[in-house]
Amino acid sequence: MATIVLTAVLQQEEDVYVATCPEVGTVSQGPTVEQALANLREATELYLEEFPLFRASRPLLTTFEVTAEEAVYA
Repeated sequence: MATIVLTAVLQQEEDVYVATCPEVGTVSQGPTVEQALANLREATELYLEEFPLFRASRPLLTTFEVTAEEAVYA
């Protein structure tokens, strides 16, 4: 069994953190960052048991700007 490094993107929504793995497409959540990551790890491991990852490419992460009325940034 091999260990692979994947990306986790976390966003706080209301009272939970939502964690997403862009390479695989798995999503999970938890009340803390640590719990959200643990849940994402478990969900991703279970997913990969059914659908093996043949080649994981690292996503390109960047930012961009948009113009919006009354933008609220948390």
